[in-house]
Amino acid sequence: MGIGLNGFMSSAQDYHKEYPLWEILQFAVDAGFQGIELVEGWPQGGYPRAEEERRVAALRGLYDKYGLRIYTFQNGGADAHAADAERRKAWLEDFKARVRLAKALGCDFMGHWPGGGMEGNPNMDAAIDNLVKSYRDAAAVCADAGLWMSFEIEPPFIFNTPEHLERILAGVNHPACRTNYDPSHFDLMWGSKGHPEEMLKRIGAKHIGHVHLTDTDGTLFNGTSKHLPCGDGHCDTAAALQVLYDGDYRDWIMVDAWKITDAYDACRKGKKAVDDFWGTLA
Repeated sequence: MGIGLNGFMSSAQDYHKEYPLWEILQFAVDAGFQGIELVEGWPQGGYPRAEEERRVAALRGLYDKYGLRIYTFQNGGADAHAADAERRKAWLEDFKARVRLAKALGCDFMGHWPGGGMEGNPNMDAAIDNLVKSYRDAAAVCADAGLWMSFEIEPPFIFNTPEHLERILAGVNHPACRTNYDPSHFDLMWGSKGHPEEMLKRIGAKHIGHVHLTDTDGTLFNGTSKHLPCGDGHCDTAAALQVLYDGDYRDWIMVDAWKITDAYDACRKGKKAVDDFWGTLA
């Protein structure tokens, strides 16, 4: 299990809380987490380039001291589906650089948010086709590095339906291209019924590359799906974990505390939800 620094960043910015990095990392160790998902620009400074060996070693060494792995980081940008081929080419070169950094940091995979607008595409079919082209190349880059990629669509994005997600996965058709399971996003894309595991079953656990564990009440909040600590919303976390387990998902689960007031509380409740599920299996 991992902790996402994105939750602490958003809580600090929106609710004026203080989260010293050393405190977060010690909390992660004490609470039984094994890894950290970085977020760019927080708590200070952007990612180093892979070629900056001393900076990379310093960043990786900080987490090594706590026995925690930097197992992934995400990057965004709409250029991946831009109509302009030169923009897509530039995006791929930047993605390659990020993959080199991920490899140097000891990550397992790379994340991507395909946000933005239509980016010059005349219709959704063209936007999906261009995203598929970019992801097909990006997946090959990841596979060559011994990694995979996991992209995440959200209800406010232009790619925001189960059909869009299925078309992207089928179009890329590469084992190194997977998608995120985030219950809050799946719930809204599935009609805010409180059963995101139903959409998860439709997509299939074999296509999941990362889990952003959270709960929701099925509404939008501050630009995306509302995130709540596990047990504070209307989702059945155990049901989703069962679908993942039955589908042989054995990769990372990150507690996603995005825009949640108390990120520590969200992490504790997310960890407990997974521990309780493992207890039922035992």
